[in-house]
Amino acid sequence: MKNESLEKVMKWLQSKPSLDDLDAQYPELLEMVRRELADIVTNGTASELPAYLNRMSQSERLLERKLQASRGDKKIAAALVQQAIRTRMAHLAIKQHLISEATGIEKGKVRFNLLNGYLAQKLLFADALVRKPVSLFWFRLVWPLLWQKRLLMPLVQPEGIYCFYSGQLIKELAVLIGAKSCLEIAAGDGTLTRFLADRGVKIRATDDYSWKHDIKYPESVIRQDAHEALREHAPEVVICSWPPAGNAFEQQVFKTGSVQLYIVIGSRHRFAAGNWDDYNNQSVFDFEEDEKLSHLVLPPELDAAVYVFRRKQTI
Repeated sequence: MKNESLEKVMKWLQSKPSLDDLDAQYPELLEMVRRELADIVTNGTASELPAYLNRMSQSERLLERKLQASRGDKKIAAALVQQAIRTRMAHLAIKQHLISEATGIEKGKVRFNLLNGYLAQKLLFADALVRKPVSLFWFRLVWPLLWQKRLLMPLVQPEGIYCFYSGQLIKELAVLIGAKSCLEIAAGDGTLTRFLADRGVKIRATDDYSWKHDIKYPESVIRQDAHEALREHAPEVVICSWPPAGNAFEQQVFKTGSVQLYIVIGSRHRFAAGNWDDYNNQSVFDFEEDEKLSHLVLPPELDAAVYVFRRKQTI
């Protein structure tokens, strides 16, 4: 590793540097990560990538605990920073691979032409990059006409947009939540909360603002991490759209006694979103994919899935 202080490197990592930035600083670590990913894809399948990302995150958390117990041992601190760098590299390298697979573009900028850009703008956005509830009628009519549709998500994901919500999805979610108090965690720009509130749902949006380099957070999104937000607001329903893969915060949902329902909008690909170890290891909620709701998340090429967790009834 280079001679920068460990504190400086960790602060830099918190700014979410790009894969190119990480490569420029730590090319040997990126080469190591790429070899590991190549081994997985060559000798196994892409379905093994979630386990790889989870191992990376677990190693990072283990080193954090060791560092706390050692009261600042320099060797452990150096190992923690190196692991944190490798973990971010792994997530970004896999994301880059998925974008390449989706668009066929490995290098250079991804762009819509004028007509595709105009149609996508009218179909999906109220203004600029402000999303609107998408009409399924118009989506089904216009979407097939976009021959550059596979470029959409690579263009908008850097702005913190991971999917689009049909008006029908918002309607169904509002019925599912009903009159219960609801909290959105990791809310990003608060779009989902805004749509649900317009449907009469009693909901707050919260986020720890850790993605402020990508997302413009409105004042309506309360700056709170998930643990603090769950403790303070004690919601009956929690909703989260595209929680990061292997995240450390969803476990707090399952530990919060007030929560009766947890709704996750994410992906069928387990390495793309959500902490599947926490989903499978918790024992207080039953959960399943709601296929009807899944089909209302746009665009369909995302292979999106909506998972609904219901607290088990005690006898």
